Amino acid sequence: MSDEEFTSAIDRSRTNYGDDGFSTFLRRAFLASSGYDDVDLDRPIIGIAVTSSQYNTCHRDMPALLEAVRRGVLEAGGLPMDFPTISLGEILTSPTTMLYRNLMAMDTEEMVRGLPMDAAILLGGCDKTVPAQLMAAASSDKPVILEVVGPMMTGSWRGERLGACTDCRRLWGNHRGGDLSTDQITEARSELVTTAGTCAVMGTASTMACMTEALGMMLPGGATPPASTGERLRHGVATGRRAVELARSGQLPRGILTREAFDNAIKVLAALGGSTNALVHMVAIARRAGVDVKLSDFDTIAKDVPLMVDLKPSGKFYMEDLHRSGGLPTLLKELSPHLDTSTVGVTGKPLSAHLDDLHPLEDWQSIVKPLSDPLGKPGALAVIRGSLAPNGAVIKTSAA
Repeated sequence: MSDEEFTSAIDRSRTNYGDDGFSTFLRRAFLASSGYDDVDLDRPIIGIAVTSSQYNTCHRDMPALLEAVRRGVLEAGGLPMDFPTISLGEILTSPTTMLYRNLMAMDTEEMVRGLPMDAAILLGGCDKTVPAQLMAAASSDKPVILEVVGPMMTGSWRGERLGACTDCRRLWGNHRGGDLSTDQITEARSELVTTAGTCAVMGTASTMACMTEALGMMLPGGATPPASTGERLRHGVATGRRAVELARSGQLPRGILTREAFDNAIKVLAALGGSTNALVHMVAIARRAGVDVKLSDFDTIAKDVPLMVDLKPSGKFYMEDLHRSGGLPTLLKELSPHLDTSTVGVTGKPLSAHLDDLHPLEDWQSIVKPLSDPLGKPGALAVIRGSLAPNGAVIKTSAA
């Protein structure tokens, strides 16, 4: 869409008071009180969903990420307007954040639908925020792109490298077993979560960030840059720029969230040894997108994909190590014989184009193992049924 053909979202009104012209007049009158003039409002309006909360420590550095994203929008000629949605901090929410995932999805979808914007950027990261945002995106009638806060960095206690949350359970088990005193476990506690960001291992947050990138709903390379790094902020700037281009092109999430994209993501999930929670979330996202993904598909589609990534809890390393090895793009390139590389994400280019341009780092095999010599055999995640789970259950055999 050319600039001459572009009409700002401010003038595409839902509340018309019986008079479309009056609605536009009224909106611009109220926005003038915030300092916006017609030059501002005639740009593509990019809504930015923000999930900052003092109850969500994973998103502690989101204000800096928000500013980076806003800068990218402005650089590309758009007008950024941020708005709050529910923030689901995994650790401090009772009885469980899963109870509120669908509520957050509805909140996000309705705000994207109801507020005047030409495209939306959804900022999330913690376990249930990204699934909720992907569900909202799948139902959206506007272009949407996701950006995550990124994983935390590891800490160190008495010479041992630590990171939430696999190490949290292990150390607490040692304390309960009498191997660590109260003073020792208290001392170790301060090194388990040392920076902002989501858990340092391949838990639900990291898994869903990788699923978002694999589905094509995030710019390449966005799943792994740690929260506290400049690279995370630079990726945020690039996301802001791309959102303006999406507003002009009109590319919708349903054109990205295809059956082929979900099949790719399921294979990536198996290669990662990702979170078992991802299966529940991916089925829900697919159904929102009108794609028939069943629990059994996670067994059949990825039956030939081995475990390829050496990260806790299936391996021994952390998300920052995966990032230093090239992040998810490195895994996608090695896994490409199993993938449909014709899928097109928010970049507007097929996956094959990104992989053709990728040159893996020299030491990438320290974390991402080659197909010829994987970390583990196929079946890192298994769907099982029996008398205890007649409707099915999921086990991460690679970490059991």
